[in-house]
Amino acid sequence: MPAKRSSLLRRGLAVAAALPLLTLAACGYGSQAKDDGSDQKIAAGAKKTDGLDSVKIGYFGNLTHATALVGVRKGFFQKSLGATRAKYQVFNAGPSEIEALNSGSIDIGWLGPSPAVNGYTKSDGKSLRIIGGSASGGVKLVVNPQKIKSLDDVKGKKIATPQLGNTQDVAFLNWIAERGWKVDAQSGKGDVSVVRTDNKVTPDAYRSGSIDGAWVPEPTASKLVAEGAKVLLDESSLWPDKKFVITNIVVSQKFLREHPAAVEAVLKASVETNKWINANPDAAKEAANQQLEADSGKALPANVLDPAWKSIQITDDPLAATLDTEARHAVKAGLLKDPKLDGIYDLTLLNKVLEAEGEPAVADAGLGVK
Repeated sequence: MPAKRSSLLRRGLAVAAALPLLTLAACGYGSQAKDDGSDQKIAAGAKKTDGLDSVKIGYFGNLTHATALVGVRKGFFQKSLGATRAKYQVFNAGPSEIEALNSGSIDIGWLGPSPAVNGYTKSDGKSLRIIGGSASGGVKLVVNPQKIKSLDDVKGKKIATPQLGNTQDVAFLNWIAERGWKVDAQSGKGDVSVVRTDNKVTPDAYRSGSIDGAWVPEPTASKLVAEGAKVLLDESSLWPDKKFVITNIVVSQKFLREHPAAVEAVLKASVETNKWINANPDAAKEAANQQLEADSGKALPANVLDPAWKSIQITDDPLAATLDTEARHAVKAGLLKDPKLDGIYDLTLLNKVLEAEGEPAVADAGLGVK
Protein backbone atom coordinates (compact mmCIF):
# COMPACT_ATOMS: atom_id res chain seq x y z
CA MET A 1 0.00 0.00 0.00
CA PRO A 2 2.44 2.69 -1.22
CA ALA A 3 2.40 6.11 0.37
CA LYS A 4 2.19 7.73 -3.09
CA ARG A 5 -1.41 6.53 -3.34
CA SER A 6 -2.41 9.22 -0.89
CA SER A 7 -1.83 11.94 -3.50
CA LEU A 8 -4.95 11.34 -5.59
CA LEU A 9 -8.62 11.94 -4.91
CA ARG A 10 -8.81 15.64 -5.35
CA ARG A 11 -11.34 15.72 -8.14
CA GLY A 12 -15.14 16.01 -8.48
CA LEU A 13 -17.32 13.66 -6.45
CA ALA A 14 -20.49 11.82 -6.85
CA VAL A 15 -21.24 8.75 -4.84
CA ALA A 16 -22.51 6.05 -7.15
CA ALA A 17 -26.25 6.52 -7.06
CA ALA A 18 -27.07 2.86 -6.82
CA LEU A 19 -24.63 2.31 -3.97
CA PRO A 20 -25.68 3.36 -0.49
CA LEU A 21 -22.31 1.91 0.42
CA LEU A 22 -20.39 4.49 2.33
CA THR A 23 -23.42 5.44 4.33
CA LEU A 24 -22.49 2.48 6.43
CA ALA A 25 -20.63 2.76 9.66
CA ALA A 26 -16.87 2.44 9.94
CA CYS A 27 -17.25 0.18 12.90
CA GLY A 28 -20.83 0.52 14.06
CA TYR A 29 -23.40 -1.89 15.43
CA GLY A 30 -26.60 -0.72 13.75
CA SER A 31 -28.29 2.62 13.38
CA GLN A 32 -30.22 3.40 16.53
CA ALA A 33 -28.94 6.07 18.87
CA LYS A 34 -29.65 6.83 22.49
CA ASP A 35 -29.22 9.99 24.49
CA ASP A 36 -27.41 9.28 27.75
CA GLY A 37 -27.46 12.92 28.88
CA SER A 38 -24.82 14.25 31.23
CA ASP A 39 -24.78 14.42 34.99
CA GLN A 40 -21.29 15.89 35.32
CA LYS A 41 -20.99 18.85 37.61
CA ILE A 42 -20.25 22.34 36.36
CA ALA A 43 -17.55 24.11 38.36
CA ALA A 44 -18.65 26.99 40.56
CA GLY A 45 -18.11 30.34 38.88
CA ALA A 46 -17.70 28.81 35.44
CA LYS A 47 -18.85 30.87 32.48
CA LYS A 48 -20.67 29.78 29.35
CA THR A 49 -18.60 29.19 26.24
CA ASP A 50 -19.67 31.32 23.29
CA GLY A 51 -22.94 32.05 25.15
CA LEU A 52 -24.20 28.52 24.57
CA ASP A 53 -26.39 26.60 26.99
CA SER A 54 -25.05 23.29 25.66
CA VAL A 55 -22.83 21.59 23.12
CA LYS A 56 -24.09 18.25 21.83
CA ILE A 57 -21.40 15.63 21.27
CA GLY A 58 -21.85 12.27 19.54
CA TYR A 59 -19.73 9.13 19.56
CA PHE A 60 -19.89 5.33 19.23
CA GLY A 61 -19.67 2.89 22.10
CA ASN A 62 -16.47 1.42 20.60
CA LEU A 63 -12.89 1.37 21.89
CA THR A 64 -11.81 3.08 18.69
CA HIS A 65 -13.71 6.10 20.08
CA ALA A 66 -11.62 6.02 23.24
CA THR A 67 -11.01 9.78 23.24
CA ALA A 68 -14.74 10.40 23.55
CA LEU A 69 -15.28 7.59 26.07
CA VAL A 70 -12.51 8.80 28.36
CA GLY A 71 -13.27 12.47 27.81
CA VAL A 72 -16.85 11.89 28.94
CA ARG A 73 -15.91 9.64 31.84
CA LYS A 74 -13.17 11.90 33.24
CA GLY A 75 -15.05 15.15 32.62
CA PHE A 76 -12.54 16.73 30.22
CA PHE A 77 -15.23 18.07 27.88
CA GLN A 78 -17.36 19.56 30.63
CA LYS A 79 -14.35 21.21 32.26
CA SER A 80 -13.29 22.82 28.99
CA LEU A 81 -16.81 24.06 28.18
CA GLY A 82 -17.27 25.74 31.56
CA ALA A 83 -20.91 26.51 32.30
CA THR A 84 -21.98 25.33 28.87
CA ARG A 85 -23.43 21.88 29.40
CA ALA A 86 -21.74 19.02 27.52
CA LYS A 87 -24.50 16.71 26.32
CA TYR A 88 -23.75 13.31 24.86
CA GLN A 89 -25.46 11.02 22.41
CA VAL A 90 -24.24 7.48 21.77
CA PHE A 91 -24.64 6.08 18.26
CA ASN A 92 -24.50 2.59 16.83
CA ALA A 93 -23.67 3.48 13.22
CA GLY A 94 -22.38 6.22 10.96
CA PRO A 95 -25.58 7.01 9.03
CA SER A 96 -27.53 7.92 12.15
CA GLU A 97 -24.70 10.12 13.40
CA ILE A 98 -24.42 11.91 10.06
CA GLU A 99 -28.19 12.44 10.09
CA ALA A 100 -27.99 13.86 13.62
CA LEU A 101 -25.15 16.18 12.60
CA ASN A 102 -27.08 17.41 9.57
CA SER A 103 -30.25 17.99 11.58
CA GLY A 104 -28.50 19.77 14.44
CA SER A 105 -29.26 17.02 16.96
CA ILE A 106 -25.52 16.95 17.60
CA ASP A 107 -22.90 19.62 16.92
CA ILE A 108 -19.66 17.65 17.03
CA GLY A 109 -19.01 13.93 16.69
CA TRP A 110 -16.42 11.16 16.70
CA LEU A 111 -16.81 9.30 13.42
CA GLY A 112 -15.05 6.77 11.20
CA PRO A 113 -13.52 7.73 7.83
CA SER A 114 -16.07 6.13 5.49
CA PRO A 115 -19.15 7.86 6.95
CA ALA A 116 -17.18 11.10 7.17
CA VAL A 117 -16.30 10.89 3.47
CA ASN A 118 -19.87 9.92 2.64
CA GLY A 119 -21.40 12.73 4.66
CA TYR A 120 -19.12 15.27 3.05
CA THR A 121 -19.45 14.11 -0.53
CA LYS A 122 -23.18 13.45 -0.53
CA SER A 123 -23.74 17.03 0.61
CA ASP A 124 -21.43 18.40 -2.11
CA GLY A 125 -19.01 19.45 0.59
CA LYS A 126 -21.53 21.42 2.64
CA SER A 127 -22.36 19.26 5.66
CA LEU A 128 -19.28 18.74 7.80
CA ARG A 129 -15.57 19.30 8.31
CA ILE A 130 -13.04 16.97 9.83
CA ILE A 131 -11.40 19.06 12.53
CA GLY A 132 -9.16 16.59 14.32
CA GLY A 133 -7.89 13.08 14.72
CA SER A 134 -8.60 10.58 17.44
CA ALA A 135 -7.41 7.04 16.74
CA SER A 136 -5.34 4.88 14.43
CA GLY A 137 -5.29 1.13 13.95
CA GLY A 138 -7.35 -1.43 15.79
CA VAL A 139 -8.30 -3.51 12.72
CA LYS A 140 -7.25 -7.14 12.19
CA LEU A 141 -7.79 -10.15 9.98
CA VAL A 142 -8.57 -12.97 12.41
CA VAL A 143 -9.15 -16.52 11.23
CA ASN A 144 -9.95 -20.08 12.23
CA PRO A 145 -6.47 -21.58 12.64
CA GLN A 146 -7.76 -25.04 11.75
CA LYS A 147 -8.84 -23.83 8.30
CA ILE A 148 -6.44 -20.97 7.56
CA LYS A 149 -2.75 -21.18 8.43
CA SER A 150 -1.29 -18.65 5.98
CA LEU A 151 -2.38 -15.61 3.97
CA ASP A 152 -2.59 -17.78 0.85
CA ASP A 153 -5.13 -20.00 2.64
CA VAL A 154 -7.62 -17.11 2.71
CA LYS A 155 -8.42 -17.82 -0.94
CA GLY A 156 -11.58 -19.87 -1.19
CA LYS A 157 -12.67 -19.11 2.39
CA LYS A 158 -15.59 -17.16 3.89
CA ILE A 159 -14.39 -13.95 5.53
CA ALA A 160 -16.70 -11.47 7.26
CA THR A 161 -16.55 -7.70 7.07
CA PRO A 162 -18.93 -5.41 9.01
CA GLN A 163 -20.98 -4.02 6.12
CA LEU A 164 -20.87 -3.52 2.36
CA GLY A 165 -18.74 -0.47 1.61
CA ASN A 166 -17.70 0.30 5.19
CA THR A 167 -14.09 1.10 6.06
CA GLN A 168 -13.04 -2.46 6.79
CA ASP A 169 -14.94 -3.85 3.80
CA VAL A 170 -13.08 -1.48 1.46
CA ALA A 171 -9.74 -2.34 3.08
CA PHE A 172 -10.33 -6.08 2.67
CA LEU A 173 -11.47 -5.72 -0.95
CA ASN A 174 -8.31 -3.73 -1.66
CA TRP A 175 -6.12 -6.35 0.03
CA ILE A 176 -7.78 -9.09 -2.03
CA ALA A 177 -7.18 -7.13 -5.25
CA GLU A 178 -3.53 -6.55 -4.39
CA ARG A 179 -3.07 -10.31 -4.06
CA GLY A 180 -4.39 -10.72 -7.58
CA TRP A 181 -7.65 -12.36 -6.55
CA LYS A 182 -11.03 -11.40 -7.98
CA VAL A 183 -14.18 -10.61 -5.99
CA ASP A 184 -17.36 -8.87 -7.10
CA ALA A 185 -17.67 -5.98 -4.67
CA GLN A 186 -21.47 -5.95 -4.69
CA SER A 187 -22.13 -9.64 -4.13
CA GLY A 188 -18.94 -10.51 -2.28
CA LYS A 189 -18.56 -13.58 -4.49
CA GLY A 190 -15.29 -14.62 -6.08
CA ASP A 191 -11.92 -16.06 -5.12
CA VAL A 192 -12.81 -15.16 -1.52
CA SER A 193 -16.37 -15.10 -0.20
CA VAL A 194 -16.81 -11.72 1.52
CA VAL A 195 -19.67 -12.14 3.99
CA ARG A 196 -21.10 -8.84 5.26
CA THR A 197 -21.98 -9.50 8.90
CA ASP A 198 -22.94 -7.08 11.66
CA ASN A 199 -20.12 -6.87 14.20
CA LYS A 200 -22.44 -7.77 17.05
CA VAL A 201 -23.26 -11.16 15.51
CA THR A 202 -19.85 -11.92 13.96
CA PRO A 203 -18.66 -13.91 17.02
CA ASP A 204 -21.78 -16.11 16.79
CA ALA A 205 -21.18 -16.60 13.05
CA TYR A 206 -17.61 -17.63 13.75
CA ARG A 207 -18.66 -19.97 16.54
CA SER A 208 -21.22 -21.67 14.27
CA GLY A 209 -18.69 -22.13 11.47
CA SER A 210 -20.61 -20.03 8.96
CA ILE A 211 -17.51 -17.86 8.49
CA ASP A 212 -13.84 -18.84 8.52
CA GLY A 213 -12.56 -15.49 9.70
CA ALA A 214 -13.17 -11.75 9.67
CA TRP A 215 -11.53 -8.43 8.78
CA VAL A 216 -12.90 -6.38 11.66
CA PRO A 217 -12.19 -3.55 14.11
CA GLU A 218 -11.71 -3.83 17.83
CA PRO A 219 -13.13 -5.09 20.05
CA THR A 220 -14.75 -7.54 17.59
CA ALA A 221 -11.34 -8.91 16.56
CA SER A 222 -10.40 -9.70 20.16
CA LYS A 223 -13.86 -11.19 20.78
CA LEU A 224 -13.13 -13.66 17.97
CA VAL A 225 -9.70 -14.42 19.42
CA ALA A 226 -11.43 -15.21 22.71
CA GLU A 227 -13.48 -17.75 20.71
CA GLY A 228 -10.29 -19.44 19.48
CA ALA A 229 -9.48 -17.42 16.36
CA LYS A 230 -5.93 -16.29 15.61
CA VAL A 231 -4.71 -12.93 14.31
CA LEU A 232 -3.38 -13.53 10.80
CA LEU A 233 -2.78 -9.91 9.84
CA ASP A 234 -2.89 -6.53 11.58
CA GLU A 235 -3.98 -3.92 9.04
CA SER A 236 -1.49 -1.44 10.46
CA SER A 237 1.31 -3.52 8.92
CA LEU A 238 0.03 -2.50 5.47
CA TRP A 239 0.39 1.25 6.06
CA PRO A 240 3.38 3.60 6.08
CA ASP A 241 4.56 4.08 9.68
CA LYS A 242 1.87 1.52 10.63
CA LYS A 243 -0.68 4.30 11.01
CA PHE A 244 -4.08 4.80 9.38
CA VAL A 245 -7.15 6.72 10.45
CA ILE A 246 -9.94 4.79 12.15
CA THR A 247 -11.68 7.68 13.99
CA ASN A 248 -11.94 11.42 13.26
CA ILE A 249 -13.57 14.39 14.95
CA VAL A 250 -16.17 16.07 12.75
CA VAL A 251 -18.32 19.17 13.18
CA SER A 252 -21.23 20.60 11.27
CA GLN A 253 -20.05 23.51 9.13
CA LYS A 254 -22.85 25.67 10.47
CA PHE A 255 -21.77 25.11 14.08
CA LEU A 256 -18.11 25.67 13.20
CA ARG A 257 -18.98 28.92 11.49
CA GLU A 258 -21.26 30.22 14.25
CA HIS A 259 -19.47 28.92 17.36
CA PRO A 260 -15.73 28.58 16.80
CA ALA A 261 -14.98 29.18 20.49
CA ALA A 262 -17.07 26.16 21.48
CA VAL A 263 -15.39 24.01 18.82
CA GLU A 264 -12.00 25.12 20.09
CA ALA A 265 -13.03 24.22 23.65
CA VAL A 266 -13.98 20.69 22.58
CA LEU A 267 -10.73 20.31 20.65
CA LYS A 268 -8.79 21.53 23.67
CA ALA A 269 -10.53 18.88 25.77
CA SER A 270 -9.76 16.24 23.12
CA VAL A 271 -6.06 17.11 23.11
CA GLU A 272 -5.97 17.06 26.92
CA THR A 273 -7.82 13.74 26.97
CA ASN A 274 -5.42 12.18 24.45
CA LYS A 275 -2.44 13.39 26.44
CA TRP A 276 -3.90 11.86 29.60
CA ILE A 277 -4.71 8.58 27.84
CA ASN A 278 -1.18 8.23 26.49
CA ALA A 279 0.35 9.11 29.87
CA ASN A 280 -1.99 6.82 31.83
CA PRO A 281 -2.84 3.88 29.54
CA ASP A 282 -4.05 1.49 32.25
CA ALA A 283 -6.24 4.07 33.98
CA ALA A 284 -7.52 5.24 30.60
CA LYS A 285 -8.39 1.69 29.57
CA GLU A 286 -10.38 1.29 32.77
CA ALA A 287 -12.14 4.64 32.27
CA ALA A 288 -13.08 3.73 28.69
CA ASN A 289 -14.48 0.40 29.82
CA GLN A 290 -16.46 2.04 32.61
CA GLN A 291 -18.04 4.39 30.08
CA LEU A 292 -18.79 1.49 27.75
CA GLU A 293 -20.60 -0.19 30.64
CA ALA A 294 -22.48 3.02 31.47
CA ASP A 295 -23.56 3.42 27.84
CA SER A 296 -24.37 -0.19 26.99
CA GLY A 297 -24.87 -1.90 30.33
CA LYS A 298 -21.97 -4.26 29.70
CA ALA A 299 -18.22 -3.90 30.19
CA LEU A 300 -15.66 -5.81 28.13
CA PRO A 301 -13.93 -8.75 29.84
CA ALA A 302 -10.17 -8.47 30.36
CA ASN A 303 -9.34 -11.09 27.73
CA VAL A 304 -11.04 -8.88 25.12
CA LEU A 305 -10.30 -5.43 26.53
CA ASP A 306 -6.53 -5.83 27.02
CA PRO A 307 -5.48 -6.95 23.51
CA ALA A 308 -8.00 -4.63 21.86
CA TRP A 309 -6.69 -1.62 23.76
CA LYS A 310 -3.08 -2.38 22.87
CA SER A 311 -3.79 -2.33 19.14
CA ILE A 312 -5.31 1.17 19.09
CA GLN A 313 -3.14 4.28 18.91
CA ILE A 314 -4.60 7.50 20.27
CA THR A 315 -3.58 10.56 18.28
CA ASP A 316 -4.49 14.19 17.61
CA ASP A 317 -3.31 13.81 14.01
CA PRO A 318 -6.20 13.05 11.63
CA LEU A 319 -3.74 11.18 9.36
CA ALA A 320 -5.31 12.93 6.39
CA ALA A 321 -3.17 11.22 3.75
CA THR A 322 -4.51 7.85 4.83
CA LEU A 323 -8.12 8.97 4.52
CA ASP A 324 -7.26 10.09 1.00
CA THR A 325 -5.85 6.63 0.30
CA GLU A 326 -8.84 4.85 1.86
CA ALA A 327 -11.17 6.80 -0.39
CA ARG A 328 -9.08 5.86 -3.43
CA HIS A 329 -9.41 2.21 -2.47
CA ALA A 330 -13.20 2.67 -2.54
CA VAL A 331 -12.89 4.06 -6.07
CA LYS A 332 -10.71 1.11 -7.10
CA ALA A 333 -13.31 -1.31 -5.72
CA GLY A 334 -16.06 0.43 -7.68
CA LEU A 335 -17.80 1.84 -4.63
CA LEU A 336 -17.14 5.54 -5.30
CA LYS A 337 -17.02 7.66 -8.44
CA ASP A 338 -14.84 10.74 -8.98
CA PRO A 339 -14.40 11.66 -5.31
CA LYS A 340 -13.72 15.27 -4.44
CA LEU A 341 -12.34 15.69 -0.94
CA ASP A 342 -10.96 19.22 -1.23
CA GLY A 343 -12.03 21.17 1.85
CA ILE A 344 -13.03 18.18 3.95
CA TYR A 345 -10.49 19.24 6.60
CA ASP A 346 -10.26 22.41 8.64
CA LEU A 347 -7.43 21.96 11.13
CA THR A 348 -7.04 25.65 11.97
CA LEU A 349 -8.44 25.43 15.50
CA LEU A 350 -6.71 22.12 16.26
CA ASN A 351 -3.34 23.54 15.26
CA LYS A 352 -4.05 26.62 17.40
CA VAL A 353 -4.67 24.34 20.39
CA LEU A 354 -1.61 22.22 19.63
CA GLU A 355 0.59 25.31 19.36
CA ALA A 356 -0.63 26.52 22.76
CA GLU A 357 0.29 23.09 24.17
CA GLY A 358 3.75 23.25 22.61
CA GLU A 359 2.92 20.42 20.19
CA PRO A 360 3.68 20.33 16.46
CA ALA A 361 1.03 21.19 13.91
CA VAL A 362 -0.72 18.45 11.93
CA ALA A 363 -1.27 18.41 8.16
CA ASP A 364 -4.36 18.10 5.98
CA ALA A 365 -2.64 16.42 2.99
CA GLY A 366 -3.77 19.25 0.73
CA LEU A 367 -7.43 18.54 1.47
CA GLY A 368 -8.06 21.51 3.74
CA VAL A 369 -10.19 24.60 3.27
CA LYS A 370 -8.56 27.20 1.06
